[in-house]
Amino acid sequence: MERLLRATINTWHGLLAAARSEEAFRQELVALALAVPLAFLLADEGWKRLALIGVVVFVLVVELLNTAIEKLADRVNLAIDPQIGRVKDMGSAAVGLALLIAGITWLLALAERLGLIRLRPPERLPCAGATR
Repeated sequence: MERLLRATINTWHGLLAAARSEEAFRQELVALALAVPLAFLLADEGWKRLALIGVVVFVLVVELLNTAIEKLADRVNLAIDPQIGRVKDMGSAAVGLALLIAGITWLLALAERLGLIRLRPPERLPCAGATR
């Protein structure tokens, strides 16, 4: 139980550190605060709401990992190093891809809500032993 408490405290400290030092993380926290109520307006089904909120949380997770990589890289070597630059670029690319996934998810949900598209659930196949 003590380990869980320490992990929770470390998590809180990490979130605070990121919020204090990273503008992008603060912007994504605002996006999360907006996403929660918007997900309930946009989607009728629980799994769709979870997906809409989940992709924003996913962006936050990737942003935290990218920030950790950048902070560690700066701590290891403050000089301009092409290899460290590539590592930082890869972290940035991960954030970009996460944002792309989130954006597409939200656009699809909005398009469905506005009636521009209809996302159909997969058709059910008849059971092997079913008779008519």
